[in-house]
Amino acid sequence: MTGPSTRQLNKNEPPEQSKRSRSQLKPGDMLQNRYKIMGTLGVGGFSSVYQARDMRFAAVTRLCAIKEMVTVSRSKATQELAKKTFETEASILATLEHPAIPEVFDYFSEGNSNYLVMEFIRGKDLEAVAAARKEPGPEKEVLDWALQLCEVMIYLHNQKPEPIVFRDLKPSNLMLDQHNRVRLIDFGIAKIFREGARGTMIGTEGYSPPEQYRGESSPAGDVYALGATLHHLLTLRDPRLEPPFSWKERPVQELNSSVSNEMASIINRCLAYKPADRYQNASELKIALAQLNKPAAEGTGLLWPGRNSQPAAPQQAAAAAPPPASPSDAAPQAPRPPQPSAGAPIFTGEFPTVTPIWKFKCEDEIRSKPAISDGLVYVGAYDNNLYAIDVENGEFRWKYPATDGIGTAPAVHKDDVFIGSADKHLYCINRHNGRLRWRYQTGGAIYSSPTPYANYVFFGSDDSHLHAVNISTGRAIWKVNAHGNIRSSPLVTDKAIIFGTDEGYIFSIDSKSKTNWQFQARRAVISSPTIAEGMVFAGSMDNTVYALDENSGWAVWRSRTNRPIISSPVIQDTTVFIGSADGKLYALDIYNGRQIWAWETEGQVASSPTIFEDAVYFGSTDGYVYSLSTKKGQLRWKYKTGGHVISSPVISNRVVYIGSSDHYLYALPV
Repeated sequence: MTGPSTRQLNKNEPPEQSKRSRSQLKPGDMLQNRYKIMGTLGVGGFSSVYQARDMRFAAVTRLCAIKEMVTVSRSKATQELAKKTFETEASILATLEHPAIPEVFDYFSEGNSNYLVMEFIRGKDLEAVAAARKEPGPEKEVLDWALQLCEVMIYLHNQKPEPIVFRDLKPSNLMLDQHNRVRLIDFGIAKIFREGARGTMIGTEGYSPPEQYRGESSPAGDVYALGATLHHLLTLRDPRLEPPFSWKERPVQELNSSVSNEMASIINRCLAYKPADRYQNASELKIALAQLNKPAAEGTGLLWPGRNSQPAAPQQAAAAAPPPASPSDAAPQAPRPPQPSAGAPIFTGEFPTVTPIWKFKCEDEIRSKPAISDGLVYVGAYDNNLYAIDVENGEFRWKYPATDGIGTAPAVHKDDVFIGSADKHLYCINRHNGRLRWRYQTGGAIYSSPTPYANYVFFGSDDSHLHAVNISTGRAIWKVNAHGNIRSSPLVTDKAIIFGTDEGYIFSIDSKSKTNWQFQARRAVISSPTIAEGMVFAGSMDNTVYALDENSGWAVWRSRTNRPIISSPVIQDTTVFIGSADGKLYALDIYNGRQIWAWETEGQVASSPTIFEDAVYFGSTDGYVYSLSTKKGQLRWKYKTGGHVISSPVISNRVVYIGSSDHYLYALPV
């Protein structure tokens, strides 16, 4: 959860106020003999937000966000305002239950400070997302975010007995979590709306509507702020740097010609100077947005481990569930046939019932691929633990705790298992007893799964480097700066190490870290490459599957999907299998990229497929694990879990092992 960034519109605060408002707690400090401060997440005018560990959960690392009220002003009026603001935030949050709103765990005071303990959200706020981009994001992506925001605003505006008006909607108060869901943060100035009531002039210049400067607030004010937020995300023009209410001087389409007329019209209406000329609430706005693009309106945003989502995080990834009902709440759906194009068959019969052989529950989501060796299945979870589980009966053997979530797949080599964590470390653990052999620290979170090869283990990091580490000692051999986060897992051969970056590059380097070639896609490459027939295959967030010449990096062919690709390809014979966020698993001809068939799910396919005999297995964010025939894409069976399935399957002894965001690792018969 990021820090507060609310500013006073009336500017009554002394100019030195923000300088004196600073972090008061340090790493290692304890609150209530329970919460150990791990670091500072953000500092605002009245408060600071920290990452903390709840020490009452000794067996696992449970993280939380703690908001501390910092009131250093000598003005009694300012002190009272700060205290009232904080108490209002605590009261509002404690009564709300919505997937896009952080959960409140605790509230207490120590000395002159008040503290609010909340859910810790892994991710990046939309202001940071926009700032990191060289060009605006695609309209469909922004539309997905807008629809999610409408859902949570509808929830707030429909509160009884009175609506809740957020009053500070802006990109920095919107977090993309590890599932790529949009989450509201910083309820510091949210207010119970009463018709005709006036209040303090508060909010953020550029995003706040004209009437909020007069102390007036209503649901239509949140609509205005959402319009300003969409304008910012689609144009990368920060309204705080522009003259107030000067939207007509910078139309969306003049700054981004790819924006549709319909979207531009919706934004213009949101930004109308008079509240009566806008959509009156989020329900009206959602109806307009849903008509704009039906397929996008049914979507929920990208999901992937660590992208926060987290997912996005990215293998993460992206990703994200929306305000609509979660998969665990949804009733199982009837099988959906593949699209009739490209010769895909239509499934009309009954599919067999699949019963898990066993399932093992972790403390948090499983988004990575398990690994199997000598009777044990190893899997990492976002509860920070690497688990070792008996493959026969699902019994717990041991676990090793990292200090942050694990979104990478473990890699087994001889007597060791390697795993990367968002805590910036690669761990080498004895696979028999779970004891640490060594750990290696990088400068960023690790969402790139490690690849052991010969005497080294190769992996990428969010510090923009590919690392080569001695497999026995954990000492660095070399690292290569790829000038972008590396969340793609490296492919290692005798000739090259090949990997993708968040900047859209696919690199091929030799064993001494010198570049063989590089290829640039239009957007991030999180998909992990594979190789066959002298070609390297990988997907990209630019909606494209690429086949590149292994020796030169030249594109042999490109195949488009309808949404970004996080899934990693797998090859069988002359067919490439890969998933897409458009909800389909694609079977493509290895030589020309032509679609052989496509199976459509009800969610996004961030899971990387696995082949066994004549069937392909994968998961979808609709909560199902699927088994299809490789030849014609016919459904063999599907199994419903209680959450999104972003984890990729591994198969051993005719058993499919795959994780779910419902915290379970499943063992399913092939």
